[in-house]
Amino acid sequence: MGDRRAPDAKENGPHLAPNPADQAERGSSSIPNGDGGSALTTRLYKRRWAVVFLFSAYSLSNAYQWIQYGIISNIIVKFYSVDAFAVDWLSMVYMLTYIPFIFPVTWLLDKKGLRVTALLANALNCAGTWIKVASAKPELFWVTMVGQLMSSLAQVFILGMPARLASVWFGADEVSTACSIGVFGNQMGIAIGFLVPPILVPNVDDMAELAYHIRIMFYISAGVATFIFVLVIIVFQERPELPPTQAQAQSRSIQPDEYSYMASILRLLRNKPFMLLVVSYGLNVGCFYAISTLLNRMIIEHYPGEEVNAGRIGLTIVIAGMAGSLICGIWLDKTKTYKQTTLVVYILSLVGMLIYAFTLNLGHLWVVFVTAGALGFFMTGYLPLGFEFAVELTYPESEGTSSGLLNCSAQIFGIIFTISQGKIIDKWGTLAGNIFLCFFLLIGTVMTGLIKSDLRRQKANLQTEVQTVSPTDSISSVQDYGATSCGRPWQQQS
Repeated sequence: MGDRRAPDAKENGPHLAPNPADQAERGSSSIPNGDGGSALTTRLYKRRWAVVFLFSAYSLSNAYQWIQYGIISNIIVKFYSVDAFAVDWLSMVYMLTYIPFIFPVTWLLDKKGLRVTALLANALNCAGTWIKVASAKPELFWVTMVGQLMSSLAQVFILGMPARLASVWFGADEVSTACSIGVFGNQMGIAIGFLVPPILVPNVDDMAELAYHIRIMFYISAGVATFIFVLVIIVFQERPELPPTQAQAQSRSIQPDEYSYMASILRLLRNKPFMLLVVSYGLNVGCFYAISTLLNRMIIEHYPGEEVNAGRIGLTIVIAGMAGSLICGIWLDKTKTYKQTTLVVYILSLVGMLIYAFTLNLGHLWVVFVTAGALGFFMTGYLPLGFEFAVELTYPESEGTSSGLLNCSAQIFGIIFTISQGKIIDKWGTLAGNIFLCFFLLIGTVMTGLIKSDLRRQKANLQTEVQTVSPTDSISSVQDYGATSCGRPWQQQS
């Protein structure tokens, strides 16, 4: 077969030559390629952690902007003299723009790679923050909507990247953890979005003072986004000089013209276990989007004047969810029990939602903090599980495409649930609105139980391990788990 090392760095953006200070903790490994040819060299670089944390940083900045209006929706309604539904659209525009743009963006990710996608995401995100700085006047609601639209376009370039980035940069036993770190940044941004706006923008009656506080909030987010954009330009790399896994090494030898994006989409749409996951994932995450968007309205209805505590409750949901995400990611790396873990977490999300629904109106804020935290631990912890389970079910398709379809489903259900729950809350109250979400979580739980656990990536990795047995029956150390983006439909799983 010959030596199939990484192509020249000029193909996919700037790459630094390997040096001793930047080698992997385990160094490089040369592993027989399975047909008697020369070995493929793999290596883990310490800089992989800088790349994933930088991605988390700009994902954080973007996610913060998604929720910064919703958690102070009553104040935004007063400042811009618009109704609550208009303010809800400042959140739902994130969901709406994702649906038509996800397919061209995932195509771009496949064709141009991580660095181009990261630069476009940060350019749009930065532009959105500065447009919003100019919108801090009561008559300029349309300007703030334009700024939010720009930020929502940036989100399309971000949501599908964690699994791809993890597979391109990380080793076999790290990908689920790395994917969780990528999702962690998004969740941290939502957490800060729940906490900071109620502190920066107090509910005052003087419009001039209110405009000042809103402008300060916008300036802070613009400054942070600009700083991160500069770091991305300087630091963010397309991929390491040498691949982290055998499957990544093999992937680099495939010519781009051998890959058909549309054929990949059609294969995914015909994959029944994956399509069940697409719908069940959309139901779960769509519920989370609705709860996050309408949280201020639900809390204020039962606890008037508690805008700051509404933000803290949102923070509790997301912080607990970040812990859930990291724990689930580490658990998957250790056990590879994808369906079992996904199903258990889904059931516990349903139980958490039921408890939250029936305790919200008890009049004790501490109870809401506890139940919301439990709900967030499982509902938000489900996010990386869905990504990684999808990669297993769809190997060797591009993980960017499978993640894109999952997120598209989540955005569609997010819009439907946010509008529907908002109308139900207006007419029948928060309990009815939350029971509405519980019904769909029950449907999602049943659908998850029906998914056939066809773990294609694990099967391919086991086959690779068998083929790396030497003539003396010693097994080489293969770093193949988690090569989530390396496989392509035209690769042999032998």
